[in-house]
Amino acid sequence: MRDGTAVHPGAWWLWALGLGTAATRTTNPLLLGLLVAVSGYVVAARRPDAPWARSYGAFVKLGLAVLAVRLLFAVFLGSPVPGTHIVLTLPEVPLPDWAQGIRLGGRVTAEGLVFALYDALRLAALLICVGAANALANPSRLLKSLPGALYETGVAVVVALTFAPHLIADIQRLRAARRLRGRPDRGVRALLHVGLPVLEGALERSVALAAAMDSRGYGRTADVPAAIRRTTAVLTIAGLLGVCAGTYGLLTAQGGAYGTPVLLAGTAAALGGLWLGGRRTPRTRYRPDRWDLRAWLVAGSGAAVAALLTLAATRDPGALSPGVIPLVAPELPVWPAAACLLGLLPAFVTPPPKSPKSPEEPS
Repeated sequence: MRDGTAVHPGAWWLWALGLGTAATRTTNPLLLGLLVAVSGYVVAARRPDAPWARSYGAFVKLGLAVLAVRLLFAVFLGSPVPGTHIVLTLPEVPLPDWAQGIRLGGRVTAEGLVFALYDALRLAALLICVGAANALANPSRLLKSLPGALYETGVAVVVALTFAPHLIADIQRLRAARRLRGRPDRGVRALLHVGLPVLEGALERSVALAAAMDSRGYGRTADVPAAIRRTTAVLTIAGLLGVCAGTYGLLTAQGGAYGTPVLLAGTAAALGGLWLGGRRTPRTRYRPDRWDLRAWLVAGSGAAVAALLTLAATRDPGALSPGVIPLVAPELPVWPAAACLLGLLPAFVTPPPKSPKSPEEPS
């Protein structure tokens, strides 16, 4: 039975995307570390005990891998930032004339390493925020909340996202069973013995999913007039083009005047197209998730962090993007740091996850 006190999964995604948006507005390592700490605290406090909720650690490892790869690139391929503090000098490989601007080896400066570290930290923080959404939002409940026009795409995405956690859970379960039977659970031989049951379980889940989707009428479409189909296509395409043009306008200095209205108009047109497209795939929802006050607080806290960090980036760009020439230690700006702490609100306004019942506990 679904927990009626759970927060809407869309609210968790909006909260995480808000933190991720805030991470893209700064290269200050102190603020980025604070955003990662905020997301980690909320995940530790509100993550349920479910297979799909164990992916946060994988995203943290992915962020660390991004840091390592970016620093290796800066060491061996150089950095666009010139510097005077030489850390080490590698043997430089001569390249032909057509490869000007690219070098292999040579001088490695502290300014170049710090610039690469700041740049990689921003991407790592964004990945970790997305991992927080994966650990907090139930993918099956999120699928129920999607509009009808995106239902087929949502099913494919949810199946893809839940395949890896279920696969890891099956491997852990089979390895534990082999240990209890006194058999080795490591090495190539153990992997070969575990692989066949894992594939068999994946096939059984696929067949069960297909049967469940067929019994619920998946793929059934309604008869929609041709005029509505054409209107849906026009609104969707025009909306996507408007979103792209508006985003481009916001990212360029010359398009600041038209970027916001074009983005809003494109978003409205795309939403209208999705609403009309949902009439082609009628479906019902059993006990739909409600967007209550707690969902507004969760989503609003992430939006507030993103808005305040965006405002701080325009008011005081030097504090949110510390320079590396000259090489100075970054400082923690007070009110942007306080804005990041607003992301902790979901840890206090949402209910704690219910612990799994023991076999002796009555249901």
